[in-house]
Amino acid sequence: MQLELSTSDVGILLFSLAIGSIGGLAFAPGILARLGIRRGITLGMLSMGAALAVLGGMTEVLGSTVGAMAILVFYGFVFSATDVMMNVDGAAVERSLGKTVLPMMHAFFSFGTIIGAVLGAGASRLDIDVMWNFAVVGVLIMGLGVYFVRNVSGLEPPPAQGSATGPAADTWWRRLMALFRDGHLMLIGLMVAGLAFAEGTANDWLTIASVDDHGFTEATGALVFGAFVAAMTAGRIFGGPLIDRLGHKRVLVTMGILGLAGIVLFILAPAPWAVFTGALLWGLGGSLGFPVGMSVAAAHPTDGPRRVGIVAVFGYSSMLIGPPVLGFLGEHFGVLKAFILVAAILLLTLLITPKATNVPGPRPTPERID
Repeated sequence: MQLELSTSDVGILLFSLAIGSIGGLAFAPGILARLGIRRGITLGMLSMGAALAVLGGMTEVLGSTVGAMAILVFYGFVFSATDVMMNVDGAAVERSLGKTVLPMMHAFFSFGTIIGAVLGAGASRLDIDVMWNFAVVGVLIMGLGVYFVRNVSGLEPPPAQGSATGPAADTWWRRLMALFRDGHLMLIGLMVAGLAFAEGTANDWLTIASVDDHGFTEATGALVFGAFVAAMTAGRIFGGPLIDRLGHKRVLVTMGILGLAGIVLFILAPAPWAVFTGALLWGLGGSLGFPVGMSVAAAHPTDGPRRVGIVAVFGYSSMLIGPPVLGFLGEHFGVLKAFILVAAILLLTLLITPKATNVPGPRPTPERID
């Protein structure tokens, strides 16, 4: 038994994931304060693996759409909360080193996505049940998460500016009000939201568009997505050194132009080679938005952690709400035509990127140890 889903049904499931993820963003600071980085991430990885295994059973055995929605809400909550904690720790490591390393850290997220795309294509070709596929992946997430969490730095972030009692006094209302008073932070958030929108829609709809609109097989559609993720991974591997050499502004604007060209080429693709080329350019264009936004936000000398959290809200909200919106548009107009919205948002993002990437003050440098 499996779920029989239309394009709009897929959008509803993605919306369930988005609802849970936004909740995770709201509660991530409290979870971090209560559990700490290592325990928080460990609990998150265990919960994600278990939820994925249960989701496979809901899909394959029970065929319950409502059950799948409930699990996706929980999975989204845990995923976003855990990812915020990872980014806060990564920003602290980057600050201590005095150079751009967050893109490289995000490259390993892309490595995992490439492996998932390859395994998904293989499972589809071998006709492996969804339940077993999800169960094995869930166990791997739990096992690898517990093993590698020991490498988390656990660096303490600096206290929030103007807070005498530390992070506990920085309530959600004060963070929200500070958001509207900080124009530069607003621009960073909007930039990250636009680039995350382009990344999130590709993650969820690129394969479907390749199959339904370009006529590829499911296995070939997964390879198109693999090309997108491979390009995104390459951008994140080499992006850090490029940024340290050329600056945030020049690199992000160039990447954004490549991404916009890739989306347009994917929409208009006259041949299979153009589909793959468009996916590659799209991946390059979206590779640095999220990690660089975190890096620019964290550059503040005393208020970095709060700014990272606020930018994460922008990015994840866009990345997770955008795909369901594309689902509803795709149901009525087709996924390829819905991608026109992605191109338009990316164009607007390019217009604000130069001002958003102005980093006030010099970047901190690591202490030299002789």
